[in-house]
Amino acid sequence: MPGALNGLRVLDMSRVLAGPFCCMMLGDHGADVIKVEPPAGDETRTWGPPFVDGESTYYLGINRNKRSIALDLASDSGRDIACRLASTADVIVENFRTGTMDRFGLGYSELSRVNPRLVYVSISGFGRTGPYANVAGYDGAVQAFGGFMSINGEADGQPLKAGIAVADLATGLFASQAVLLALHARHESGVGQQVEVSLLESLLALLHPHTSSYLNAGLVGKPHGNSHPMIAPYDLIACADRSVFLPGGNDGQVRRLAAVIDRRGLADDPRFRTNQDRIAHRTELLAVLREAFRKWNAMELCRRLWDAGVPVGPVNAIDEVFADPQVLQREMLQSIPHPGLSAGDVRLAGFPVKMTATPPSARRHPPRLGEHTREVLCELGYTPVEVDALVASGVATGLEA
Repeated sequence: MPGALNGLRVLDMSRVLAGPFCCMMLGDHGADVIKVEPPAGDETRTWGPPFVDGESTYYLGINRNKRSIALDLASDSGRDIACRLASTADVIVENFRTGTMDRFGLGYSELSRVNPRLVYVSISGFGRTGPYANVAGYDGAVQAFGGFMSINGEADGQPLKAGIAVADLATGLFASQAVLLALHARHESGVGQQVEVSLLESLLALLHPHTSSYLNAGLVGKPHGNSHPMIAPYDLIACADRSVFLPGGNDGQVRRLAAVIDRRGLADDPRFRTNQDRIAHRTELLAVLREAFRKWNAMELCRRLWDAGVPVGPVNAIDEVFADPQVLQREMLQSIPHPGLSAGDVRLAGFPVKMTATPPSARRHPPRLGEHTREVLCELGYTPVEVDALVASGVATGLEA
């Protein structure tokens, strides 16, 4: 079945994570995504270990459903090819330093004259204006600069970054949203527009409730470890075999929790009746829960609490996650044939968005560098002789060369 974005052409002129993640999601839903790489390739092709048959698992995880063409944009001919590609595209996603695409003659002002319907997404670290417009933005540095590290970690520990590239991934999500917003506006107006998304601004949008607490009450956030400054219970609690995370809830859920763990008087204890009471007596509450939880196996307790409508989750390792029947039933493990891997296929995380009429699909393996260079050039109208000359000169490189 065709995806929701079937017929849309996207040029992924980005590298590393935020842009490729955005474009992969568009490709998952049917867009024809052409990954335009420099002759050396996206740098994530070299990130590892681990590597599988020479392919970086980092690269593999965020580049399915794309075709790869490798171009030397420092050459006039390479820029001409990119311009011709842009004339056929609905969307461009790029994350070059501010001004670089303009110097290439591939900025929005130039390409929109060639293709007025173009949606042009520019991703940066700190935004395209302001005193830090030209500062390179990498995820960890933005987590530090944007305040995230100041509220993450143990209460008495050092600032801590997230275990995932949260700024990059959030930017990819906001960028994919921006593409859809701009496409809807184009449907109404008939013309495209330039869109900006930055790692810093995406991260700031995620800092709730700390931003509102500061802006409206003057409270500067700090780390709380696994606890929550506004909710109790909300913590990691050890069971007999491993820990579970109990993410709080309302008074009714606390009452049902107390019944399951045979502490029925807990919900009527004046220290624990309301969330404000529980916040004021968090230490005493956790002592009661820890004493009760250590008598249970984690999954047995989780199932009992789930049946009672109480949110809780066991602390799973990644291998346990991808063996779980819920994850498998929801098709969050996908396999795609891959001609470059000795196993014959590549296994990837599935689709977070399910659609009944236009479902996402895994149609293409993460492409090898320049795997589709000749194919794409021929689609643009270059003759086989011209393609051979472009490959021989190094303007267009790739697998076939």
